Amino acid sequence: MTASVTRRLSRPRNDRMIGGVCAGLGRRFGISAGKVRLLALLSCLLPGPQFVAYLILWAIIPSE
Repeated sequence: MTASVTRRLSRPRNDRMIGGVCAGLGRRFGISAGKVRLLALLSCLLPGPQFVAYLILWAIIPSE
């Protein structure tokens, strides 16, 4: 029987580019921070409130 590992959503102190949101999301979902950053950058090409969502996540997600 394996123990379930729960990954909390938080912004790491050591892997931040701007606010650490992409690094925190990548860590939480088991994806590299670079892939999440690339997806975030590509999503900015689409219409929508991506920048506002990033700012909201930056304010909501706690720092380590």
